[in-house]
Amino acid sequence: MLFNSPPRAGIHLRLLKGASRPEKRSQTVASTMWFLIFTAWLVVWLGGVYWYLFGKRSPFSLSSVRPPGPREFDQKKRDKVIKQGFSSDKVPRDLDVIVIGSGIGGLAAGATLAKAGKKVLVLEQHDQAGGCCHTYIEKGFEFDVGLHYIGQLHKNGLLRIIFDQLSEGQLEFQELKPHFDTIQIGQGEDKREYTIVSGKTEMKSHLLKQFPDDADAIETFFKIMKISAKKTHYLATLKLIPQWLSLFLLKSGIADLVSPVFRLSGTRATDLVNTLTANKDLHVIFSYLFYGVPPKDSSILINALLVHHYKRGAYYPKGGASEIAFNIIRTIQKYGGNCLVRAPVSQILVDDKGAACGVKVRKGGEEVAIHAPAVVSNCGVFTTFQKLLPPEIQVKPDIQERLNMMKHGRGSFLVFSGFDGTEEELGLESTNFWLFKNNDMDKSMEDFFSLSKEEAPDNIPMMFITVPSSKDPEAKIRHPGKSCMTILTMVKYEWFEEWKDTAVRKRGDEYHNYKMRFANKLFDWACQLFPKIKDKLVFQDAATPLTNEHYLGAQRGAMYSAEHNLERFQAEAVARNRCHTPVKNLYLSGQDVFSCGIAGALHGGVLCASAVLDRIVYIDLLFIKKKLKRRQAKELAPLARKKTQ
Repeated sequence: MLFNSPPRAGIHLRLLKGASRPEKRSQTVASTMWFLIFTAWLVVWLGGVYWYLFGKRSPFSLSSVRPPGPREFDQKKRDKVIKQGFSSDKVPRDLDVIVIGSGIGGLAAGATLAKAGKKVLVLEQHDQAGGCCHTYIEKGFEFDVGLHYIGQLHKNGLLRIIFDQLSEGQLEFQELKPHFDTIQIGQGEDKREYTIVSGKTEMKSHLLKQFPDDADAIETFFKIMKISAKKTHYLATLKLIPQWLSLFLLKSGIADLVSPVFRLSGTRATDLVNTLTANKDLHVIFSYLFYGVPPKDSSILINALLVHHYKRGAYYPKGGASEIAFNIIRTIQKYGGNCLVRAPVSQILVDDKGAACGVKVRKGGEEVAIHAPAVVSNCGVFTTFQKLLPPEIQVKPDIQERLNMMKHGRGSFLVFSGFDGTEEELGLESTNFWLFKNNDMDKSMEDFFSLSKEEAPDNIPMMFITVPSSKDPEAKIRHPGKSCMTILTMVKYEWFEEWKDTAVRKRGDEYHNYKMRFANKLFDWACQLFPKIKDKLVFQDAATPLTNEHYLGAQRGAMYSAEHNLERFQAEAVARNRCHTPVKNLYLSGQDVFSCGIAGALHGGVLCASAVLDRIVYIDLLFIKKKLKRRQAKELAPLARKKTQ
């Protein structure tokens, strides 16, 4: 009876047919409320996104880029920009940001902030701005110090867009010939030579011709290159989003589901290439762009990125490397800022609340305090945290934690040689040469760095040769009838450490003779490639880690700053190593934030500007890139129609 009662039947009927009118009305009201709440949330979220993208002033615009003006060859006029000495009256009033260091990372951050409406002061301890982008002239020869060639500067490429925005279109680049690198392995009759060419498809096909039995290995490596290049922005994003979110995505495994790039960044280069091929020469090719870390201690992602960097061509700045600083500083000055040299920062000022509020600059026997709401340090994590912060802040656990994430990089040793004669007369060329005495990079680097001070100069295992006078088409105008060469290798700081407290250019005969042992060995090796240069040498000098430490402010002479080892590029370390520091209003820029080289330091500067502005300026750059591609498509459309007719 109970189961057959009309009320029970009515309940089943309602379940099948739907709710009663009062219940329907209640459900409708609830649904409407939830819809209104969701709509309100969506409107707020979209409004926030719109404000983030368009409510704040974008630092970048197509209208700011103008056709390049005539090159300034008057050195006195150039010096007014890149060699403007520090004095209190040259400091702009009402500063918003002080940038310590005028390397490309500091200039990129400074110019981006200036274009966003900030009044910026860049301070450089050397007597010329530019860091590794500066050149020096001696006996009529102009030498590049750290910029030897750059990739990814093809039309509408992101790096090219950044340079155009920072210089407002004034930087011009010369594309080098497709064969941009030669690699020699071995010595004497056992010497093998391989060539690297640029091109979207040509780079791989050319390598396949030289290693026909290793096609699968090359195909796989180029797939890794593609993933690394296309997904590196995921790693950069870890530095831009809140750290807790980055670590959650990594620890939960969500990040690995999104892309393999997070695993690749923590994969040992030697381990991976061993799975691809047993050909040791090809192992060298996959890691030939050395930066002081053997492949067994380096990330496959970084090595793959370095090779990929030149896939679309290798470039050199017209007018020389100093054009970069010259033009970017003028952008900073245009928006009310300035860049002053001979301005060594002795301390970062910190207020009672623990926030950075300015710097002290040594001027003669005095210290000049300069205040600003934000301070950007482009002089490396070790110099920033161990030398410039007040002692009581240096010892704080969160500062020590950041320091413990990094190791000091290897020192660089450079030989600068000037010759009487043109490139044609001397047989020089724009192609770079990478020379290795054997094909076991891990062992040769480990053996070399374990040598004593006395043994080291006679056992250099590898070196790099570049001829800047052959790369810059305007070098013949500035320095007719002359050619110059720069040779680079990596060394231990400890081999030169006993002279660290001596004055530059006054270190004594013992130091000079020791550094020239390295220089002579390297130059003799170069003469095997270019025999005509030996009798035409009229100037030569060598830069040791102590030289680089003095002029570039590079801690322990490490031009690539902190060591680029595997631990640094583990995904969690990437997320933690960001532009924000434990000191409020103090930010890091340059190579220590992102990666080595001009491009790595440049991106470090753009990331830093994003942190200071609390705005991901890469979104603005991508909008610019999209507009440029649309413009290019419109320009090419008539040509495409003609071809189809």
